[in-house]
Amino acid sequence: MAILRVLGLSLGFGYLATAFDASAQMRIDVTGVGGSQIPISIAPFIVDPKVPVDIAAVIRSDLERSGAFRLVDPSGPMSDTTTPDWAALRARGADAVVGGSAVRLANQSFDVRFRLYDTAENKAVLGSAFEAGGAFLRTVGHRISDQIYERLTGEKGNFSTRIAFVSKEAGRYRLNIADWDGENVQTALTSTEPIISPRWSPDGSRLAYVSFESRKPVVYVQELDTQKRLKVADFKGSNSAPAWAPDGRSLAVVLTTDGLSQIYLIGLDGSNLRRLTRSSSIDTEPAFSADGQSIWFTSDRGGAPQIYRVVLSSGETQRVTFGGTYNVSPRPSPDGRLLSYVSRREGRFLVVVRDLSSGTETVVSDGGRDESPSFSPNSRWILYSTTTGGRESLIAVTADGRIRQRLSSPASDVREPAWGPAPN
Repeated sequence: MAILRVLGLSLGFGYLATAFDASAQMRIDVTGVGGSQIPISIAPFIVDPKVPVDIAAVIRSDLERSGAFRLVDPSGPMSDTTTPDWAALRARGADAVVGGSAVRLANQSFDVRFRLYDTAENKAVLGSAFEAGGAFLRTVGHRISDQIYERLTGEKGNFSTRIAFVSKEAGRYRLNIADWDGENVQTALTSTEPIISPRWSPDGSRLAYVSFESRKPVVYVQELDTQKRLKVADFKGSNSAPAWAPDGRSLAVVLTTDGLSQIYLIGLDGSNLRRLTRSSSIDTEPAFSADGQSIWFTSDRGGAPQIYRVVLSSGETQRVTFGGTYNVSPRPSPDGRLLSYVSRREGRFLVVVRDLSSGTETVVSDGGRDESPSFSPNSRWILYSTTTGGRESLIAVTADGRIRQRLSSPASDVREPAWGPAPN
């Protein structure tokens, strides 16, 4: 079987290793499993002593936390060139097995290889090779997990993605970046004033957010590689709730320049300001549809906060939610099939997922003080924040509510999550 060599993996990720100050890692607790699980064995890789990361352990953790796999204990280490003991693997119940290797090269980078074997067909069905620096070996593990997940489930994986969130500790706010599983936490911005509403650019190279560092809400865009910041919206009054247009060239923002909060479109350099909603009520929390043709938003124009949708070409606006008296924070899934939002039900604030075709709703959270939902790139997971026992943490839950992961920090409260796009 041909091996695909992926070179220059660190390109576009250099800031992860050098540009930020590391903060405390996250604790992860997983509950629930998928409707069916694929039994798989992830053997320890054959590595030389200079490899600083247990890549097989990263893959093992990714696949187990997804809920789609049941791990079968391997009999021992196995490289990408080893012929598996097919009968022994089948006897242990493994439908698939992964083996790999990692060696240090003369240029101080690492050559990492893996193969996925099908124990029913007694053959390798997938394999790749990567060259990466030591700081990016966890990224390599996540990339391998994505390939395995897609091959065996038919769906794109989220393991190579990153999340953004805000932490608060001892009166200081930090805008953080982490791997999807809460590991490898890096800090992009620190402030004594609140930071809210982080949003990833479509290409994952920038973050838009709202900072109160000038004692008022101002919208910034920050390049993650260079840490260069642009002040996009600093008008009189409030500037809030940035949302990226799918082309990455402009933002929808909420301004009070004309009185009550209304939604505007603005270029990244602050030019071409255009008002998108016109009402005598509060219009806020914009989110672009996947095709960029419309915007979902929250408004109290009907007397209570509900979710609406405006078509950008015509300005036609429709109310979307009618159940209950409080529905806010709309977030459409990247595939356009689902809509997540926060709904108040019997005094509890819960994350709801609606199938836009059938109208079926699924309550996927249970904390009662849940907010800020954000979809994963493959539309299978939702990340949101919750408050329990006076502490704030993050929850990642599948869109059907079956599998839940809690990401918490022992040192700080964590809130305002945003799931980044899939890497190129």
